[in-house]
Amino acid sequence: MVRRLLSRLTAPIRGLHQAAYLLAGLTLASQFLALIRDRIFAHLFGAGQVLDIYYAAFKVPDFVFALVVSLVSAYVLIPTISGRLDQEGKESARRLISQAATFLLIFGGVVCGVLAIFAPTFLTLLFPTLMASGHSADFVLLARILLIQPILLGLSSVLSSVTQIERRFMLFALSPVLYNLGIIAGTLLLYPRFGLVGIGFGVIAGAVLHVALHIPVVIRAGLMPKLSVPRVKELVHLFAHSLPRSLALAMSSLTTLLLIAFASRSGEGGVSVYTFAANLEAVPLSLIAASYATAAFPVLAEQAGAKKFDAFKATLTVAARHIVFWSSVITVLTMVLRAHIVRIILGSGAFNWEDTRLTAAILAVLVMALLAQGLILLCARAFYAAGKSWNPLFVQLGDAGVSVAAAYGLIHAARHWPMLRYFMEALLRVADVPGSSVLFIALGYTIGQFIMLIIALLTLRTVAPGVARSLARPLGEGLSAAILGGAASYGTLRLVGMIAPLSTLPTVFADGLAAGMVGIFVAGFVLRLLENKEFMDLVDSLRKLTSFKALAPFDFVHVHDHQDS
Repeated sequence: MVRRLLSRLTAPIRGLHQAAYLLAGLTLASQFLALIRDRIFAHLFGAGQVLDIYYAAFKVPDFVFALVVSLVSAYVLIPTISGRLDQEGKESARRLISQAATFLLIFGGVVCGVLAIFAPTFLTLLFPTLMASGHSADFVLLARILLIQPILLGLSSVLSSVTQIERRFMLFALSPVLYNLGIIAGTLLLYPRFGLVGIGFGVIAGAVLHVALHIPVVIRAGLMPKLSVPRVKELVHLFAHSLPRSLALAMSSLTTLLLIAFASRSGEGGVSVYTFAANLEAVPLSLIAASYATAAFPVLAEQAGAKKFDAFKATLTVAARHIVFWSSVITVLTMVLRAHIVRIILGSGAFNWEDTRLTAAILAVLVMALLAQGLILLCARAFYAAGKSWNPLFVQLGDAGVSVAAAYGLIHAARHWPMLRYFMEALLRVADVPGSSVLFIALGYTIGQFIMLIIALLTLRTVAPGVARSLARPLGEGLSAAILGGAASYGTLRLVGMIAPLSTLPTVFADGLAAGMVGIFVAGFVLRLLENKEFMDLVDSLRKLTSFKALAPFDFVHVHDHQDS
């Protein structure tokens, strides 16, 4: 029994759609745990100063991860390791992995150590309001503990390059599940005794589990790294490919850091509600875009390395069309059901009705960027696979400038022109909720994502001409199905709301579930009438992945077997 389970967990998965939907399923499990984590946070702390400090403390380690750790991340290592395995053999690939791990421990450790020493200074610069609170000592200590996290996750990223090359996507997707379990354990078991520092210890425990899961695969592949004397020539060769991506990620992380700094000045709970909404929006982003981008990247890298440009373009097109299709449907349904989503997931304990309304409003603004985020993520993978590593950096530079400038400008515009603020508050139904200026931070971010998408699609022509034009049909069909499904969901909400008052969690859940199911059914029926290819691919891939005969009743469109790109 145990051997069969281990065999199933470590089995390679070859097909693009099967890998994407498997990753989506396990990502859903990870995101479900992340939502449980957020519900625990909301129940214990509400959208207040303590939780603001916890989320703010994460942002500097995230920036370190983006700027330093990404220099030796899996997305840079995978093409290089694949090439060495094919051309130079296993020992050369193992030497490269060892160099990456050594660099991470030495250079990353020095950077995190320096930041830990000067933590009070830069935290005061970024978050003066939070440092002026009565929790400044815990804030500094928590930030220092969390600076261990990027080193551990960096090692996990290096090892996961082997896991992905071996197509062991099941193990790859289980890592964040264990990570979130560590945070939940820290919150429930260590916080009552150690306070916020206890949650920090839980984060570190989760990061250790994140690393440990990849070790058996790396050992079996004969690629386990060893500490070695850094070879400048080898590292310079690696950094020549990774530096553009590292800078691009650093710009994205810097954008988030600055937006969170703005949110900390919007009033108590501003960081919390913005982060809660961003975490909720990250669920469909992870399920759709991250799953397809992760599954497609090794395939794109192989095809680009073998100069199979037609196959490269076909793989990219299939992944992009599915991202467009599902993003369109989920965006509209999330906007309609936003209040129910927030109330069901976060509405507990100290998280009050005002927190719920403001988080739901921010979610509605952020989810509009879902399609842009998904395509940008996939385009970045295509650029890296094709060796065009500087393209994503230029895109991220544009996003950083536009998002931060737009957020800053909109905040000041709302202060000087109250009609703008009144319009946004009335549109999103938060006119009597304090702290609504955080909405303009979310709006600035969304504007930046769409600007970045335009730049990404324009530059995509250099590696895959014609892909952008092929997205018009799935976008049109997806939006058509989404709008009709959203209208059906909204009508159901109004009807059920007239029948039963939404005063308890079971009634809110039943109302949201009924509306969501009606919306999905209507959207699916529209897609059936349109004979949408992406919908047929979904049914076909689910059948191949599960092999459950129980799926037959749902296969109400005729699907021809075809080989995945």
